[in-house]
Amino acid sequence: MKNEAQDLSPAPAAPAAVSSRRDFLRLATGAAIMSALPISSSAWAAGSDKPEKEEVKIGFIPLTDCASVVMASVMGFDKKYGVKIVPTKEASWAGVRDKLVNGELDAAHVLYGLIYGVQLGIGGPKKDMNVLMSLNNNGQAITLANQLKDKGAIDGASLAKLVAKKEKEYTFAQTFPTGTHAMWLYYWLAAHGINPFKDVKTIVVPPPQMVANMRVGNMDGFCVGEPWNNRAIIDNIGFTATTTQDIWVDHPEKVLGTTAEWVAKHPNTARAVTAAIIEAGQWIDASLANKQKTADTIAAKAYVNTDSDVIVARMLGRYSNGLGKTWDDKNAMKFHNDGLVNFPYLSDGMWFMTQHKRWGLLKDHPDYLGVAKKVNRIDIYKQAATAAKVPLPKGEMRESKLVDGVVWNGKDPAKYADGFKIKA
Repeated sequence: MKNEAQDLSPAPAAPAAVSSRRDFLRLATGAAIMSALPISSSAWAAGSDKPEKEEVKIGFIPLTDCASVVMASVMGFDKKYGVKIVPTKEASWAGVRDKLVNGELDAAHVLYGLIYGVQLGIGGPKKDMNVLMSLNNNGQAITLANQLKDKGAIDGASLAKLVAKKEKEYTFAQTFPTGTHAMWLYYWLAAHGINPFKDVKTIVVPPPQMVANMRVGNMDGFCVGEPWNNRAIIDNIGFTATTTQDIWVDHPEKVLGTTAEWVAKHPNTARAVTAAIIEAGQWIDASLANKQKTADTIAAKAYVNTDSDVIVARMLGRYSNGLGKTWDDKNAMKFHNDGLVNFPYLSDGMWFMTQHKRWGLLKDHPDYLGVAKKVNRIDIYKQAATAAKVPLPKGEMRESKLVDGVVWNGKDPAKYADGFKIKA
């Protein structure tokens, strides 16, 4: 039996009369926009391919990497595909999760690992979920409080020496138990010999609240997306111990996530929204001027609510770690990179499951590849990429070497998950 939620193959050929009527409707309803748009994109916004839902509520958390969702709306890329994206500001990742699951949001700028957590029933309710595309690579960081600098801890190695003294219990914050920031924090600590569940305490704090919580001493370090790491430096609260691109170059980060039920009901809408956000990411990456305009836009109170300068520096790859070191990072946050950012690689989804197993969030090994094929809607993405005239990568898996020298390629996920010296 075919899985209706996954099956987007063409319908059987219609009788001639119906086919002619459909062609007529396409010409009639699409005439106005066809004069202004490339044929490839207007075809997705009219006739039988017309989006089932024209207004789409997409949740986001105030972070730099919500940019392509916001700019798809602000710059009108959504109109090109027959939809109106309504960005909806949310307070926490738990709130995003709940609103996705109960249908208050159509989709969301969301943590990769959150979607897989819901799919597998860990860290919240269990529901079939879909990843339509990856929104960005890179651009997160781990910030340590200035008090640790005074004790000689400025990087992973020196932090490990401090923790080993056991003078106190050190506390580190991440943003969601199954999310990306938790996994980057745990991976980095473990790579330096620190067990994140035995040697230190970890807590959950929403991204916009990180700096305020560090200011009052609630934690000694945190992992979060920008601009909050840079904000901590500017406010003289903390410093950057490492960037996440130093943990994993071009790592997966936020995704456009939704429920499988929503995609089953709105496949054309899913395709249209994905195409619009692909183009927005492409536009952001196209020039320094576009990045500046993006930073100016998302700095507004309705979005990230901070100074534009705090956002734009690291968007442009101009880093300062708060300890006197400055550098230009070619691996700063990317929103498109010739489509390599946006493709929902199966191996990316599988990696998060290996870490969930590593840290005891999953008791047993899941069907890594099977789950990834169900969640990551490569079919929708390919159709959207075709509409946006964006090239596709050669394969559905990719290979990377992480900070500890271990290579991940998705070939033997169970062995990989079990192979770490430090684990739950």
